[in-house]
Amino acid sequence: MNWSNFEFHNPEFLWLLIAIPLLAVWYFFVRKKDAAVLTIPSVKGFNAGGSILPKLKPLLYVFRLLALAFLFVALARPQNVAVSTKIKANRGIDIVMAIDVSASMLARDLKPNRLEALKGVATNFINRRPNDRIGIVVYAGESFTQTPITSDKGIVKRTISGIKWGQLEGGTAIGMGLGSAVNRLKESEAKSKVIILLTDGVNNSGFVDPKTATELAKELEIKVYTIGIGTNGMADFPYSKDPRTGQLQFRKQQVEIDEKLLQYIADETEGQYFRATNNTKLQAIYDEIDKLEKTKIEEFKYTNFDEKYRIFVFFAGGLLLLEFLLRNTLFRSFI
Repeated sequence: MNWSNFEFHNPEFLWLLIAIPLLAVWYFFVRKKDAAVLTIPSVKGFNAGGSILPKLKPLLYVFRLLALAFLFVALARPQNVAVSTKIKANRGIDIVMAIDVSASMLARDLKPNRLEALKGVATNFINRRPNDRIGIVVYAGESFTQTPITSDKGIVKRTISGIKWGQLEGGTAIGMGLGSAVNRLKESEAKSKVIILLTDGVNNSGFVDPKTATELAKELEIKVYTIGIGTNGMADFPYSKDPRTGQLQFRKQQVEIDEKLLQYIADETEGQYFRATNNTKLQAIYDEIDKLEKTKIEEFKYTNFDEKYRIFVFFAGGLLLLEFLLRNTLFRSFI
């Protein structure tokens, strides 16, 4: 028996067990009146070797009390309850994360830099989406699909971890990044399709107009959440490499983000625009998107009741039968 799943369906009947010790006390005080009394002047004529049966007579009452106890427990309906759960995601979401990997993503206004801060936050976001499919698109002066939409979160997280600056030619082609993400979702049969587009600059390269890509996303009912990453004011940007060490060199530069364009993209596709000025704000943005785009889950619970009262009824019946047989056979002369 699995005691962790054991319970009583009608536990109120267990209060009847209080009667058992009370009945036992009652029997103890009245048992002497249970047999007839014979008054004689002498017992010398009786055999000195008495039988043990009279001493065992109280066992009959013990059997009756035990039978009552078993019946009370049976009335409480002891049972093993096994609960199995089946979870069904009835509204899958396909998500494509379009990530800017231009050189400006190495700016150090977020710690240790924008790109590394994003990778950590994006990985946490993926961990919280076990029932959705996710794909990764990277873009700078051009764009390409790093990982097609997949339910294998391990692949997606490894892709995020491996993203580096310098994979693509310079520039920021927001239109191409959005267009590639839309292209990943155009054949999707998910009931909800979402793009998370992140950039830290302005559209200055590529042959796809961001507004054209936005119209296509709108036609396909793809919701786009846009994120502008970068502090307000000045930040340390990479501008060259030290020829001797190969290390990037940084200098202060004005942060420029085309917030008007990002707001337009979000509004047209019924998404939202966010501005991440530091690590905490970036994490909060992904937390907010996680709340806004929830996969609806149906949980089905199946409960199996394994009734255990029958064994108690069997023991009670057995004890009552035993008492009846003993009372009318071995103890008949004493009752």
